[in-house]
Amino acid sequence: MGALIESVEVLHPRPVRRHLAGPADFASVLTGRTIVGARRRGKYLWLPLAPTDASDSGQGPGDALMAHLGMSGQLLVQPAGVPDERHLRVRFRLDRGDRELRFVDQRMFGGLSLSPGGAEVPAEIAHIAPDPLEAAFDESAFVSRVRRSHSGIKRLLLTQTVISGVGNIYADEALWRSGLHGERPGSQLTRAQVLELLGHVRAVMTDALAQGGTSFDALYVNVNGESGYFDRSLNAYGREDEPCKRCGTPMRRVAFMNRSSYFCPACQPAPRRTRS
Repeated sequence: MGALIESVEVLHPRPVRRHLAGPADFASVLTGRTIVGARRRGKYLWLPLAPTDASDSGQGPGDALMAHLGMSGQLLVQPAGVPDERHLRVRFRLDRGDRELRFVDQRMFGGLSLSPGGAEVPAEIAHIAPDPLEAAFDESAFVSRVRRSHSGIKRLLLTQTVISGVGNIYADEALWRSGLHGERPGSQLTRAQVLELLGHVRAVMTDALAQGGTSFDALYVNVNGESGYFDRSLNAYGREDEPCKRCGTPMRRVAFMNRSSYFCPACQPAPRRTRS
């Protein structure tokens, strides 16, 4: 870190659409700023920036360059001489080692913005809970929040104000490992069950990271253009009618929040419906 942004080139306006003053102002306000770190929460990344001058020091947190990668976005650090990527949208020329920070995004669902005072946690995402791999994640608060809720546990795993970074695929995987049905109300889980599930969530996410994530098409690649291989280790997601790897029962798929849930009806029995 400590890289000075010498210039900013916005090659397409859509990725900076959240900067209401426009692409030219976005480039102007970031030119001359120094990147002093890199942080993340859920699907957001942000790069804290040094204060603009010495008089700003000690007056609260600095600004941040915030990024949401959407479905296909990437932030790449490249030597300046490397040919432009096909879907390069924004270029930041850096002073150290003649490098560039490049925002590449084919589908352009992601974007960049300046977050004033957002170096610690941008205000735009302060409502998002820490993810379970963050040091800031509060296990006790998570357990209490889950056990107070009558919502299904999968819905809670996908609620960003409760826990971030899990996603539909990894929720199904953690629930399968835990032997829990996604519709099981949080209020019906014991503290031990919630902690066990949290452990499986962390294990699934760690395993996926070690294998480069989960790739289902050419867009889902790492910064080196390589596919993730965690899809080869999936126990639940995408395995409809295939035998459960634990008991052999055919896996089932049901619609869930405009997506799908995959589970074993034997290992993950549906909760009993209470009579009204």
